[in-house]
Amino acid sequence: MVHVLSSRILLRPTDPERSRVFYGEQLGLGVYREFGTGPERGIVYFLGGGFLELSGRAQTPPDPAVRLWWQVADVTAAYEELRAKGVAVARAPVKEPWGLVEMWIEDPDGTPIVLVEVPEDHPIRYRPGI
Repeated sequence: MVHVLSSRILLRPTDPERSRVFYGEQLGLGVYREFGTGPERGIVYFLGGGFLELSGRAQTPPDPAVRLWWQVADVTAAYEELRAKGVAVARAPVKEPWGLVEMWIEDPDGTPIVLVEVPEDHPIRYRPGI
């Protein structure tokens, strides 16, 4: 078995500065580290138990199969906060048939980001024997 010590998602944005503004200022992700210089410098943001790295520059947007799934404590509060910051919401919070509350946004390159709240009574929270 592979023993993973840390993980990160790596995105190569088509416009690095626009993506830094989106993830850092509009979404308010905390910075873990920065490296390099100039317009294509890299930045790594905290994502709960993982990281999101923006580095380099792509000539085309990412494959549409790429999606980010982020669990948040309160998706309705995130919705209000992001709307106040001018973030376009692709879909407002909805309780899905599987019981999770989901809201959808997109990054500047069109990468879908699903913000998810796990309600207190959802089976994901159930821990047998605890």
